[in-house]
Amino acid sequence: MSVEEQVIENAKQGKLLTHKCTNCGYLHLSTAYYCLKCGSKGFEDVLLEGTGTIVTYTIITVAPAGFEKYTPYAFVVMILDNAELRISGFMAEIATPSDLPVGTRAKITGFDERGIIIEKQ
Repeated sequence: MSVEEQVIENAKQGKLLTHKCTNCGYLHLSTAYYCLKCGSKGFEDVLLEGTGTIVTYTIITVAPAGFEKYTPYAFVVMILDNAELRISGFMAEIATPSDLPVGTRAKITGFDERGIIIEKQ
């Protein structure tokens, strides 16, 4: 199974596949090819719970072609619990900033043609 397929399958289970540097222990998203901290190319897979806090987002009301059926939605950035990793994903039915205050608790709940799906906890 490819790394991309593993990321998708784990996201569907509410988890995030990451790579931990075998030299210094720094965590990376699964797309890293060398450690950003020490330059090593050695990694081991680590599964993290896909929970965290929304740190920023953009509300989409005019979607790109093919995504019109999802509007309005937010493209969000979430910092994961117990890691300094930030991931991005899509959150449905967010029309105004009052629908999603920064600091809202959230979790990964799936993956579809948009990418990682994130919902409020």
